[in-house]
Amino acid sequence: MLPASVFSITSHVLLFIHLTSGGPCDNIVSVTSSWPGGYTTALKVPIKTSITSWKMDVTFSSALSSIQVWDATSTVTNTLQYRLSNVSYNGIQNAGATLSGVGFNAYYVSTAPSPVITSILFNGINVCANVTATTTKPQTTTKPLITTTKPLTTLKPLTTTVKPLTTVKPLSTTVKPLTTTTTRPMTTTSGSGLPTKYNYREAIMKSHLFYYAQRSGRLPVADNPIPYRFDSALNDRGQSGEDLTGGYYDAGDHLKLGFPLASAITIIAWSIIDFPLGYSSAGQLTNGQNLVKWATDYFIKAHVAANKLYGQVGDGTLDHNYWGRPEEMTMNRPAFFISTTNPGSDLAGETAAALAATSMVFKTVNSTYSALCLARAKQLYAFAKQYQGKYSQSIPQVADFYPSSGFGDELAWSASWLYRATNDVTYLNDAKSFYTQHGLSSNPWEFSWDSKNPGVQVLLAKLTGETQYRNAVKVFCDSKVNQPKTPKGLLFINKWGSLRHASNIAFICLQVILAAELNISALTYRQFSQKQIHYALGDTGRSFVVGFGVNPPVKPHHASSSCPNRPAPCDWSTYGSTAPNPQILYGALVGGPDNNDVYVDDRDNYVTNEVACDYNAGFQASLAALQSLAFQGLFN
Repeated sequence: MLPASVFSITSHVLLFIHLTSGGPCDNIVSVTSSWPGGYTTALKVPIKTSITSWKMDVTFSSALSSIQVWDATSTVTNTLQYRLSNVSYNGIQNAGATLSGVGFNAYYVSTAPSPVITSILFNGINVCANVTATTTKPQTTTKPLITTTKPLTTLKPLTTTVKPLTTVKPLSTTVKPLTTTTTRPMTTTSGSGLPTKYNYREAIMKSHLFYYAQRSGRLPVADNPIPYRFDSALNDRGQSGEDLTGGYYDAGDHLKLGFPLASAITIIAWSIIDFPLGYSSAGQLTNGQNLVKWATDYFIKAHVAANKLYGQVGDGTLDHNYWGRPEEMTMNRPAFFISTTNPGSDLAGETAAALAATSMVFKTVNSTYSALCLARAKQLYAFAKQYQGKYSQSIPQVADFYPSSGFGDELAWSASWLYRATNDVTYLNDAKSFYTQHGLSSNPWEFSWDSKNPGVQVLLAKLTGETQYRNAVKVFCDSKVNQPKTPKGLLFINKWGSLRHASNIAFICLQVILAAELNISALTYRQFSQKQIHYALGDTGRSFVVGFGVNPPVKPHHASSSCPNRPAPCDWSTYGSTAPNPQILYGALVGGPDNNDVYVDDRDNYVTNEVACDYNAGFQASLAALQSLAFQGLFN
């Protein structure tokens, strides 16, 4: 483990310096962070001709101690050269695309000069010498980590389509043991380069792959690592013809549901804000930013007027009568909205929270987009506050899937996030008022898409330091630490998404430890939270994350991944197959076991085996927190 002092963080702010490698391959290689004895790289290789596999021979100017690779496997050719080879999901590359998921940490003797990459042979061709001269070199001084993203200057309020980010930070994948005998000077058990039981970096990367698999709309050619997913639902429109393409499909089906998605995005954005090192040290910071932006681009589209927000696209009955690929859907996909006459303070408030948090994610990355998100957050909050009501009463069809129990928590939640994003005390006063008015000081049972109470308590405790909020947070986490667990150690809240509930609570208690003034036992909360995440990763003898670890689920209740490669048909006979899903839905956290740890990997069981954007949010956020702690040497 590198000294924790090298990675010190003050006031939850982490400054990254974007460097170049200083060699002939700067048109391919970006060094995104560095420290004495090591640096992190991201590779971007333009694809000239379509390929089905690739090998990349990377040569350094001097020997490395070791290398930690993601999105590729690696072998040592000689003391100066490493061969990187494709993994299962990124071997196929189309002409005109950019291979942008590969990267690595390079380690060397800290007293020696930094090794420079002198050549990269991609399928035998020196891409350093063959990339066109117009390729832009990375900035070499004091720019934030993601400095190549251009500001979105053409966005107009309410109606303009928001372009996706153009910069893609490397995805990572399982790191196979290196064949070299030189290794990083530490004891590792996970293959991640850190002394952790499980490879958090790999799990974060694969969680991002799950969200990629859930994307709806037109998918960018250069940023689609899911080989079986293509453009879909391009005709999604509002009742007045508004463009509602994009966003994420909710679960194993193809509905687009704004309320649970906004909740998931708020949580993930929160983890990026407070645990950036967890993402950057895993090579996943830009992918995390792109993940939330894909959703907030859609929220901005769905917010078609100051007091009008679409909250659902797709008919639940028609959608659930279809089993197949989203690319081949032909059913009617109506859209439903909230307005002044049909309000939804919960939906508008949660969307405001997601946009406010996202504005903080992009504040130093893309100030134009950050300002747009914040402006929309303020509008939606004002809408939620002035026109109060439950969205599931205004959009009755959604009540079959995500009925709201109330909106007071979302009002306090969104006000808290807007205060954090703006420092405008008006929002803090609103949050405190809603907290009292709606009785949010009680000890809640869960933290979920429907219940934000623990999140409000944590935010207000951290933002104000006041005793009433600090005590509420401590009561909540202490009650979960002391709550009886399943025989194998799961904090069981509900049979629907049992692992989701445990992961969400784990993240809350990992958030609490950031505030030292709360006078809590950091070690107790860390151990509790880690145990819940490790349960999902494999502590019971099996993994509950598709494509990760030992004996992972192979039959998730998920339509598109159950389909064979096209042009083979996909329908209800596919659903009834007892074979594993033909496509691996990497990174998806399944619903999970019952209160006796019983779990059957059965596609037909949507209670225990469905997946959802909501399920992965707290899980990924907790992984980022644990990765950050491990990377700093604070907790393994």
